[in-house]
Amino acid sequence: MHLFSRFQFRDWLLANDPALSRLRMASRVTLTIVLVFLILLAIEAFILPLPTAAFGVGIVLSIEGGVAVRDKGNARQLVTRLFGCAVSLVVVAIAAGLEDQRVLSDLVFLVIILLASAGRVFGPRGFAIGMFAFTSYFMGAYFQPPLAELPEVAIGPVVSVLVGHVVRAVLLPDDWQRDLLRSLESVSGRINQILFKLAALAASGDIGDADRQELRQLEDRLKEVVLMAETFIPRPSAGVFDGASDPAAELAIRLFDAHLAAESAIVLSFQSLPPFALVHAVIEADAAELKRYEGMTEAIKDQPQGETVRALLWLGEARRQLTEAINKGRASGFSGIDAAKETAQARPIDFSLANPLLRSALQITLASAIAMGFGLLLSRERWFWAVLASFLVFTNTNSRGDTAMKALSRSLGTAFGIAMGLVLATLISGEPDIAIPVVAICIFLAFYFLQVSYATMTFFISIVLCLVYGMTGVLTLDLLKLRIGETMIGAAAGTAVAFVVLPARTRGALDAALARWFLALRELLGAIGEGKSGFELIALSQKIDACYRDVTVAARPLGSPWSVVTRPGQIRQTLAIFLSCTYWARVLARRYEAPPADSDQKRLITADLALIADVARRGSACFFIRRKASRTTGRHLPVSREGARVGLEMIGSALERLYPQADTLPFASGEAIARSKQG
Repeated sequence: MHLFSRFQFRDWLLANDPALSRLRMASRVTLTIVLVFLILLAIEAFILPLPTAAFGVGIVLSIEGGVAVRDKGNARQLVTRLFGCAVSLVVVAIAAGLEDQRVLSDLVFLVIILLASAGRVFGPRGFAIGMFAFTSYFMGAYFQPPLAELPEVAIGPVVSVLVGHVVRAVLLPDDWQRDLLRSLESVSGRINQILFKLAALAASGDIGDADRQELRQLEDRLKEVVLMAETFIPRPSAGVFDGASDPAAELAIRLFDAHLAAESAIVLSFQSLPPFALVHAVIEADAAELKRYEGMTEAIKDQPQGETVRALLWLGEARRQLTEAINKGRASGFSGIDAAKETAQARPIDFSLANPLLRSALQITLASAIAMGFGLLLSRERWFWAVLASFLVFTNTNSRGDTAMKALSRSLGTAFGIAMGLVLATLISGEPDIAIPVVAICIFLAFYFLQVSYATMTFFISIVLCLVYGMTGVLTLDLLKLRIGETMIGAAAGTAVAFVVLPARTRGALDAALARWFLALRELLGAIGEGKSGFELIALSQKIDACYRDVTVAARPLGSPWSVVTRPGQIRQTLAIFLSCTYWARVLARRYEAPPADSDQKRLITADLALIADVARRGSACFFIRRKASRTTGRHLPVSREGARVGLEMIGSALERLYPQADTLPFASGEAIARSKQG
């Protein structure tokens, strides 16, 4: 039990919710909804009666204000909210004015959908205002308030915007120092998870394919939170630190080293597991035991376990330094690091169909029109649910595969959520004291899981709707069946349009992501060839990390998702190769030191660049190549010695595994590993 004594609940929470960003967003949305509802209830009780539409629009805009407003800085967020409120009032007035002209109202709804979707080309503010417009017209057409009630209805959006801003700016504000500290704690937590897994494997003395897959997943999870932590470290306007004396630069190096050391421990443990006592010493920061192993490294340097021991010792030191940085940040609030200055860069806006956002706007509008038509056939009163589903399945998707997965998630989440909601609504019928807290909890859980699982979010939202229907006395089995039917119509319409009209093919999105990854790798190798070193190389390797994340996102629909595949598959194998190459690029960036590369290194750089040129032109074809399952070579990699040369060799070795039947290779498969033992 002592081994796991430090793995406490907060560590677990931070490891699974980096910087507590999901917790904060869910808390903001839930608190805003509760406060808006209570304020509107107080206004109705003590000042004037409010129509139902005021509550509906106010609550929906509370959600959008917490999720869709993504501007940096409180001032920019307030401007976006005010614009959104103004647009909301206008579209609700239009919906109310067209109440008696349903056909015209439906056509205007499609125009608003087109404008709201196209507004995304203007960036975060355009996206938020578009979401305000869509949801407001949706609620206005749904509740159909009379024109005479518009002043009272307007109270809902105004209260929502003001409360939302107070919650975001005062009660639960953004704080880069706090977020940086929490993200570093999350990095520490995920390193702990890797160490605990290595300890379990070292104790058993055996590592299987399932264990390797789990370690790769832990490596990916670590990469995810490291990328987040790096965004919180203020950087110079040029993006590259001038020297290690800068406190921000020192912190960036410690974070980089901790990431690289953890990955090295995983990679080398695949070939030779570390001693259990050493892993235990790293976890417990047992200085005496670690010093004993340091004294053994020279004696076992030529043994397979020698490099693994070095990697664990390096991880122990990197983890210690990261812990020191966390403790220092906790005590001082990173007072020695200046906040980054926000510099808004105007970018030209592309209004052509080459812009995927405009193509998506046309797809959303057409899908909404189809959903509207079939939804009307099912119900004249509840067809809005079909349009809502068709609109939302396109949000934050990059390809038709993404859209199809999101449509399926929404359909399944709605069906299972309604089933559970019906049970809960029946059990707590007539008990508002119980139902209202359950509604609040479900709202919180819905937005806590939004970034993790769209199906889970839809599941909890469907439960909320069932409970609300139950409390208002309109809950019937026919109504719930109708909601499921309308949701499936909208999901089917969105999927069909995504595949047929101006389709963004999954392979096309993957090709673009791979092109960026290969370009970043080419830039790193080119910089080394020019004799650059230090922070410039580290920044380029971090760019490769970010591009790798984009590759995994683009490839997800092909594997659905690849990370849960339990048997070696083509998608998982290929992503593992790119992960390996990304790791060795990081080794190369950290280990390489000027002066310019010698003739042997230049030859390896030339060979790697030739491989990149050959592989990059084939795009995503590598994801459909059948390969034999890779096996451990039985040879150790001297990462601690000549790490830069080994990095160059292993990048080439990884790239050649993408197409194992290639006719021309700069060196034979496995030669890189063999040569790393020479000299």
